[in-house]
Amino acid sequence: MSDASGQPAPSEHDAELRRRILRAATELFYGEGARAVGVEAVVRRAGVNKMSLYRQFASKDALLLHYLEHWERRFWGFIEAAVAQHPQDARARLRQIFIDITERARRPGYRGCPFVNIAAEFADPAHPTRQFVARHKAALRERLQTMASEAGARDPAALAAALALLMEGAYTASQTYGHESALLDALPPLAGQLIDTACNTEAPAP
Repeated sequence: MSDASGQPAPSEHDAELRRRILRAATELFYGEGARAVGVEAVVRRAGVNKMSLYRQFASKDALLLHYLEHWERRFWGFIEAAVAQHPQDARARLRQIFIDITERARRPGYRGCPFVNIAAEFADPAHPTRQFVARHKAALRERLQTMASEAGARDPAALAAALALLMEGAYTASQTYGHESALLDALPPLAGQLIDTACNTEAPAP
């Protein structure tokens, strides 16, 4: 049997093996750093051998790309969950993203944005993981710009840029100040101020 791409569909055994390896890689890459963790540590955590890993993933870089795809699916699910809470209020949808980021950043074990972490670890912008991160962040800017337009921003691109920068700062602050820092409490109101100012259609006072 073949899948939609015409390639042989993986057996149930292979599919489970891939899940185990990817789960182990996700725990280790996110918790300890992608460069610091070798394939030996991944196979030990997954309970498989190197041959099994390389049958499923051609290289460590290939495994890293699957790791990023995993986080990208989770990230967009996170965004959709925030948006779904306010179907009739475009400004509230934007604010909710930052409320949820604050809640997420306060969880013990939170290690920041996995895309930012990868970008910090791989200096070469031509590396496949860096290119993946660049595409992801560009897609985020586009989504924020669309949401800013729906919220009535006078300059949706400018608001999207400001919110994207605020988001990146929040990821960093969660690591430098710690998940219990009161600084994180400033994130939702600051995002709200940016959104309200950008969407305020009242004429300025003479």
